[in-house]
This record gives sequence, structure tokens and C-alpha cells, in this order.
Amino acid sequence: MPRHETPRVVTLPFSPEDLPGRPLELAYNTYRAGDPFDALAGTTFWLTPYLDQVDYAATLPRMRHLEVVHAQSAGTEHLGRHLMPSTTLCSARGVHDAATAEFAVALILASLRQIPRFVAAQAESRWDNDNDGVSLADRRVLIIGHGSIGRALGRRLSAFECVVVGLSRSGGDDSLPLSELPAQLILADVIVLLTPLTPDTQHLVDDDFLARMKDGALLVNMARGGIVDTEALLRAVGGGRLHAALDVTDPEPLPRGHPLWTARNVLITPHAGGGTSAMGPRIRSLVERQLKAYAAGDPLENVVDH
Repeated sequence: MPRHETPRVVTLPFSPEDLPGRPLELAYNTYRAGDPFDALAGTTFWLTPYLDQVDYAATLPRMRHLEVVHAQSAGTEHLGRHLMPSTTLCSARGVHDAATAEFAVALILASLRQIPRFVAAQAESRWDNDNDGVSLADRRVLIIGHGSIGRALGRRLSAFECVVVGLSRSGGDDSLPLSELPAQLILADVIVLLTPLTPDTQHLVDDDFLARMKDGALLVNMARGGIVDTEALLRAVGGGRLHAALDVTDPEPLPRGHPLWTARNVLITPHAGGGTSAMGPRIRSLVERQLKAYAAGDPLENVVDH
């Protein structure tokens, strides 16, 4: 990255004082979703708000001096890569690994051990002791998208005495290639989605995918709602053959009255996997490293390919 003679402007969604290790030769600005665009006009490095609604299609083309866009999420498809072809795009890969992995474990256990059923019974002061929950032990868990979060999940699942199989685009030492998906689907008791949303993965989980799953299998979506064809999922769970735990949905937020809310055997959480007490310190540590590299003209971490 080239060195500059004049100070560059870093725009953050929080106070620069929250980054005590920031390089002081850079200028700093604060912008939160909903603020006037003027706060962004001179920005060269933008750390975007986390999960706040920003009209990137309208905003990014107006940012004439922009050199780096840095997401606070692991996924960056919401930013619209085509809107900034000459701008460096970075993700927060690694920041959300622990929180997302532990939440995936929580959703798996809650679904298999029927925790929502017991919560409902507690609300009614009803002792529901029909013990027909499924143990995670000895189950086969298929992780589709075996990147840093997928590997973090696999490490946690290993303590539960289950078989863990990872799938990634091309495979590797600890995963199988995605071409093995059809054969692995019919073997899995639990399937966890952690793959990025791309044109290739849009509606990856369709009628055919769901038909290949075992009777009684659990689908867990920790990635993006668009990876699952919602109408196909509703058909699959409607008869009680499959179960689902969804931290992301399509549409999102899920509107009041949507049939997913009341679908049989479906547990829904509001995209809560990554936003925990671990996020703040980890994103600040990453951003401090990135800004030091930016100031020095060194390569940045987590650069997303065009």
C-alpha cells in the first residue's frame, strides 16, 4: 500500500479513544449509521458499523478518497464488492470464531435435547418429563464451510464424542472437498452451514439437498439466510421429518407472522451468534494492527479477493 504525504482519514463506528494503540499520524473520525454523509466524505479507511443498516449502494460510490473498507463481520457480501472495484476490502475473519462456534454448539444441544420444549413447559408450570431427546455423543456432524469458524466449531465438538466431518471448497488436510457433499449429506445427523453466501451457495439448501438428509436430521444455519431456500425448508420441516436451528434467516429480520416462526421443529435466534463480550476486544485488537500496517504502508490482514 503506498505511503501518503498528507494525513489519511480513518472513520470508525466508535470513539478513536477506544483504540489506545492507534497510530497517531492518521486522522480519525467517528460515524454511526444514520449520521449525515458529511462525516464520511473524506474517509480513506472505513471500519463499517456492525450489523447496522447502511445503504452501501448509495454511500460507497460517493466516497471518492476511499482506499480501504473494513467490515466488522466475517462475511462481506453485504458491502457489494462491485461498488468498490479499486478499494481494498478486509473482513473480520477470526474475530467471531469463538463466539459463533460456541453458539452453534448451543443451538445443536438445545435442538437435540429439546430445550425449547422444556422452556415452553416451564412457562406453563408443566412437568414434561418424556425423555426422548437425542444425544450429541456418537452423532455425525457435517460442517459445510470449514474455514476458521468451522475449525473452531470442530475443536469444540470433539469434546462431545461425536464424529466431525468438514467440507471446504477444495478440501485440505482437515476437510473434504465440497464435491463430496451429496455423499456426506445422507450420512450426517447434524449439518452446520458456515459457508459464505456467494452466487454458488445461494439456495445451496434446496429441495434436493433437504431430500438427501436423514430422517430426523438437524440443519443448523450459522452463515447467511440466503444459503437456505426458505420455502423448501418449510416444506421439509412441515411434516416433521427434519429439524432446523436458524441463527440467520431469509428474509432477515424475520417479519412478524412469517411461517418460520411457528414451523414445526424449528428453533430461531436473531442473528446472535457473533455479537458477544468477546467481540469488542477482538475487533479493536485487529483494527489496531490493521491501522499500524495501513500507516506504515504494509500489507493488511484478511484481504478479501476480488
